[in-house]
Amino acid sequence: MTRLRQRYDQLVSAGELRPDPEQRAAADRLDRLQHELETPANGSMFNRLLGRKSLPPRGIYLWGGVGRGKSMLMDLFHDSLAIPEKRRVHFHAFMIEVHARLREARKSESGDPIPPVAAVLADGLRVLAFDEMVVNNSADAMIMSRLFTALIADHGLTVVTTSNRAPSQLYKDGLNREHFLPFIALIERDLDVLALNGPVDYRLARLGGMDTWHTPLGDDATAQVREAFFRLTDYPPEDSAHVPSADLDLGGGRVLHVPKSLKGVAVFSFKRLCGEARGAADYLAVARTYHTVILVGIPRMGPDQRNEAARFVTLIDALYENKVKLMATADAEPEDLYAQGDGRFEFERTVSRLTEMRSADYLAAGHGED
Repeated sequence: MTRLRQRYDQLVSAGELRPDPEQRAAADRLDRLQHELETPANGSMFNRLLGRKSLPPRGIYLWGGVGRGKSMLMDLFHDSLAIPEKRRVHFHAFMIEVHARLREARKSESGDPIPPVAAVLADGLRVLAFDEMVVNNSADAMIMSRLFTALIADHGLTVVTTSNRAPSQLYKDGLNREHFLPFIALIERDLDVLALNGPVDYRLARLGGMDTWHTPLGDDATAQVREAFFRLTDYPPEDSAHVPSADLDLGGGRVLHVPKSLKGVAVFSFKRLCGEARGAADYLAVARTYHTVILVGIPRMGPDQRNEAARFVTLIDALYENKVKLMATADAEPEDLYAQGDGRFEFERTVSRLTEMRSADYLAAGHGED
């Protein structure tokens, strides 16, 4: 049996990780949880003999900026944990599964579908580990408090999750957020909330100095942003056909399909984001949900594309104000994208912002920072 802390210390000693007090504290807490799960307290046996439920080990909510080592620590925890009753899943995939099971339960059950679905999800498990907890639609928000109360309180699961956001910031400004507030209270009551916002952005370093703006359009530019996506998400390139997608809730029953959505990184075409009728609220939803947007196929625009140019200006404003990292393939450098037409003067600000968004200081800023 290899302890998580031992493996973490080896990575630091080898120079693969830099000393980071917050990261070390998180590793210590995960190491203690590993020990608690692998060596159940003697009291649990007496609880079972007396017919009492024993409390599961307290879970962990690990949050912080992009590239601060959350997924690395989750890897160490899951790989080190020497029990078979464990499951690790990306949160988006888990919620898709939950909604599918709820639909089936409603067909065959006349009562509340959440208890039987929670029972199926918890069957044979002691630990449920999530990557990248994020809530971006009202359907998830409406059920999460009751579902996770059932998983933790009724079935004794220990939940470990990573997220880019503090619990209080989950589903911020979302539709009917009042129904989601009990879930935030549940996290803060039943999980240890640990911040991980150290000075080193390992994911950004993984880009190895790659540029963020690639021109002209073509195979070379596409290959560059494709490689960036796989580096940022740790997704195996050989399985590119199965990259998850998502439907982003825009409110009012409207959704935006995200063709590739993983670990806070989204891939869109210019045509999807700027070629269709969209407003500032749509772009704000994108900017609040994703820390990195890869935008492909940005064309040169002329007077007949003033609407597309205006939407592009609004999109860049939303991304810039929320410190979203932008990687793009384009037919020209920013200053040559919209040479003439209505709004050309206003477009100059967009050119300036796009230039700043390629700078080291901007790239090093955390998502949503003021």
